[in-house]
Amino acid sequence: MVPFPLQLELFGPETLPLLLVLAGLGLSIAEALAPGAHFVVLGVALLAAGLVGLLIGPFATPLVLGVLVFLFGTLALYGYRELDFYGGKGSGQTSDSAALKGKTGRVTERVTPTSGQVKLDAGGFNPYYAARSVHGELPEGTEVVVVDPGGGNVITVEGFGPGEDEIDRELARERARNNVDTPESEREREDAERA
Repeated sequence: MVPFPLQLELFGPETLPLLLVLAGLGLSIAEALAPGAHFVVLGVALLAAGLVGLLIGPFATPLVLGVLVFLFGTLALYGYRELDFYGGKGSGQTSDSAALKGKTGRVTERVTPTSGQVKLDAGGFNPYYAARSVHGELPEGTEVVVVDPGGGNVITVEGFGPGEDEIDRELARERARNNVDTPESEREREDAERA
């Protein structure tokens, strides 16, 4: 069977580098339209291999172009990871719910032992969390500290007053971690034992 003349010209060895350049440009444009590093490494690899293929002309066989795509892809991936164009080193990484423990924020909807909502100061993309209080009710605007991240969906918080500083908050966090009685509850227990 004799192929059509268009098929020979379209897929000839001299057009393969041009196809790589076009594919690389297409992926680069797609990356510009939808940033997030989805196409950047492959786009750079195809574009660079295609340009080198155009420069070396008849030596640009499919095998040579495949090796060039692999080499430029490896270099692009290394450069992408080292230069970190899309955010500081590791800052774009998602952390687990345990990282919420000790974070501070404010009550946005009254928090009770069964319902409520808080906004954490460093709560990520969506800083609003469903919250439950350790003791009693916390009115809107109260400063809170996360004592139990609870898997990230519903966090347990404890309020702290305006006179408390970072040391008091740290002591509250430590008590919550160790479930140690507070000095007030120890005094109440001693009074109850005396009576």
